[in-house]
Order: sequence, then structure tokens, then C-alpha cells
Amino acid sequence: MNPELNHPSLEGRVIIITGGARGLGWTMSEALLKAGAKIVITCARSQDELSHAQREAEKIAGPDRVLTLQADVTEWQDCERVVAETHTRFGALHVLINNAARGPIEINPNALQHRLKFWEASVDGWRIIFDTNVNGAFFMARAAAPHFIEQGFGKIINISTTLKNMAHQGSSPYGSSKAALEAAGLSWVKDLEGTGVTVNVIEPGGGADTALIPGGVIGARAPRLLSPSVMAAPALWLCSDLSNGVTAKRYIGKNWLPDAPLAQAEAQARCPSHEYPTIM
Repeated sequence: MNPELNHPSLEGRVIIITGGARGLGWTMSEALLKAGAKIVITCARSQDELSHAQREAEKIAGPDRVLTLQADVTEWQDCERVVAETHTRFGALHVLINNAARGPIEINPNALQHRLKFWEASVDGWRIIFDTNVNGAFFMARAAAPHFIEQGFGKIINISTTLKNMAHQGSSPYGSSKAALEAAGLSWVKDLEGTGVTVNVIEPGGGADTALIPGGVIGARAPRLLSPSVMAAPALWLCSDLSNGVTAKRYIGKNWLPDAPLAQAEAQARCPSHEYPTIM
């Protein structure tokens, strides 16, 4: 592993990654496992994907540092259960990565070729995207926050999209849902002030080569789409003690310089404050 990705404070750190069995979620899970963390991976739909993630995680870390759970973040009871089972298995919880998401493919299998107007989006597609991307992240944060506050330490990391995509033609409802998530996160920052709990954002910096984006074979769409690997370094840094006290920040994965000193890499990837919503 690159020495810049080796964070000693991640040894034994307990981290929930929703939607962690594939795509961006698996990339972050894999990197964190290699760094010594204990990982809880959730997946809503595919038991096969979850079983595959379990096997791959055990190859990296053995069976003692990974827990995979079939859970739907749109169901409050599932979110409560994930947090409870995390404590039962590992006796702690330090980080929540809200990665589970539904993308444009839910309303349009040809999203790269043709962007639907908002009135063309299916009602059911709109609902499931918002329910997963906004309500699901809220449910998980709501379930985890009391534990974080009680111990005086915790990190919530929300996975988002580009600021441009939030308001791009045809980006609704996916872009709109991520804008709502980021606005909610900024409110959470203020609610959590003085508790030792932080809230930050990572986004790849463009379309990432995952199942959220239709068209072509996943893994063979570069350079048109970004590699999910751009998420690894900022996720490691935000989960580590090096980011303690850092809150209300936004990091762009593709801008993280993997071979640069950490201070320089962090500064390069941090979204300038004037580009962030002025509701702060």
C-alpha cells in the first residue's frame, strides 16, 4: 500500500458502509479493510453480491473484521438493526459512510444518450431515488448519531455527486436528491456542533464507472467514466484521526493526488468554500 494511504488510526476502527458490496462502496470497503478497519457492509437487493463481498473481504482480512448484512436503508427498522448488529458484533461504531444510492438508470436505461425532462421521469423512479438517496441516508444517520454523541466521537460521510450535476438539464431526480442530501448534511453539522461528531462529503468528480450509470460494460468504460478507485484515498483520510474536527467539508475524489503529501492532497481535493452552498 502507498505509505500515504497507511493510516494507523484505522486499525480496529468500526465503519458501516451502506451499499458497500459493489462500485464505490466496495472500493472504499476494500481500501479500509486493507488499512485494518472493521467493516460492516450492507446491501439491499442482491444476496449474491453480498456473499461475493463477504468472500472477497475475508480474503483481505479474514472473517473477524467483516460483517455483511442484507438491509434496505429505506426501511427504518433495517437501519436500526444494522447499527445494533454492528455493536453486537464489534462492540463499537465510529464511522458511517452513507453510500447506498439509486441512480438515473432507475428512470431511464438510456440516461447517457438521452436525458429525460423532469415531467418525463416516472413517479415510482423519482420516489425510489429520493427514498434511497435522502431518506435512507437520514435513517442511517439518525440510527447512528445517538451512539456517536454518547461516546463524544463519530464521523458521518455522505457520498454525493458534482455540484454541476445537481442542476444539470435532465439530472432530476438523481442530482436533486444529492443536493437535498448535502443540504441536510449541512444542517446536521449545526445540530451536532460541540458533540465531537463530524459530517463531510466525498464525490468522485464526475460519472464513475459503476452500475448506477447505464451503458457499456462496467470496468471497460474508461476514460469516459472515472474509476471508482478515486474514492479510496479521501475515504481513508476522512475515516482516520487525521481528519478529526474537520466538518462541513466537501472532497472531490479525482482531485486527490495519490502521490502527494497528505496535507497537499487534502487541500487539492477539498472543494473551495465559495463553491459550497452559502446556507452555511
